[in-house]
Order: sequence, then C-alpha cells, then structure tokens
Amino acid sequence: MSFHEVRFPLNVSFGAQGGPERKTEIVTLANGFEERNTPWAHSRRIYEAGVGVRSLDDLAEVIAFFEARRGQLYGFRWRDWADFKSCLPSHEPAAMDQDIGQGDGVSTEFPLTKTYQSGGQTYVRPISKPVEGTVKLALAGDPKADGVDFQINYQTGVVTLTTPPPNGDVVTAGFEFDVPVRFASDRITASLTSFSAGEVPEVPIVEVRI
Repeated sequence: MSFHEVRFPLNVSFGAQGGPERKTEIVTLANGFEERNTPWAHSRRIYEAGVGVRSLDDLAEVIAFFEARRGQLYGFRWRDWADFKSCLPSHEPAAMDQDIGQGDGVSTEFPLTKTYQSGGQTYVRPISKPVEGTVKLALAGDPKADGVDFQINYQTGVVTLTTPPPNGDVVTAGFEFDVPVRFASDRITASLTSFSAGEVPEVPIVEVRI
C-alpha cells in the first residue's frame, strides 16, 4: 500500500473532530426482535481536520501536506489526541501497560496491540504505527532494552525479541502510536472570504487498514 511515514501537522490535528466508527447490520424480524451482525472485526477512525484550521498559515500548511500526498493517493500518520497512548491520556506509557503476547519458547515476533475493556467485554486493537522512541517492553515484568533485547518495526508495529520468551512468560509493552489514515477526498475547497467570516474548510480524514 502507498504510504508516507510522515505525520499530519499536530497543531491542526489537535483541534480536529472525530473518533471510531463501527459498521453494524441490523435486521428487524417479523416478531419485532432484531438480529445484529458486523462484517468489521475492527473499528475505523473518521476525522474532520478542517475545524482544526485556525489561521491562513494553518490552511497553507494543510494544502501543502495535501498536495505532497497527492490527495487520496498516499496514506500518512495522524495523531488522535483523544487516544494515542497505551495508557490513560494523563499517564506516561510504561512497559507493563498492555499484554501483547505470551511466550511459547519458539516465537520471537509480537505485534503491538491495545486492549479496550468495559463491562467484562474486551476489544483488542492492532497498533501498526507506533511512535519512534516511545516503545517500552517487559518480559514477565522484567523491563527489556530497545536495540539489545528487542527490535521494533515502526512501520508495522511488530516487536521482535532477540531470543524466544520462555513458555508462559507474558510479553507486555507501553507506547505512543499514530493512526494510519488518508484524505477522504481528492479536493479541498477553501474561500478566503468564507474563512474570514468563520467558515472552516472541509478536510475529511479516514483510517486505512495496514
């Protein structure tokens, strides 16, 4: 897939709107009961970046970024300020934030994931775009050294340990991460008069699968 490992301007994404989207198919039966199903195993994030444009300089920066990505052609990194850490937003990532696997004495590769839990139900989200320099890892509670005990592929989110973890040892990680996205339109429409009057341009962003 065509993807540029660059991040959308942080000053604009900070003021953007958006969040996760699910796809649920609902069939109402003759007796009034419903059958609900989803073809999506994972949610997809949708954002509107236009509301984050506060000045003409911001708009110029977004247009330059849009042109460099050739519109919808190339994906890029996006910071979701509401959800970009392995921990709570007010905390700092720690090596034991997320369980990402369990040793079997053979496997050395473990994809980063983030688990969401509520009411006894959980959802495990794949993390494919960790932020460089933020990944911390522990094996059975023992912190490991980046570049010595493990390597991280920042383009896929896969952690590779130098030696296979012993059978039953839990692999945990903490990290910051971006969302892989693309522009959802091949056009940005902006008017100087409208912008000066408070009307914001439309800059739709949609998550892509990696």
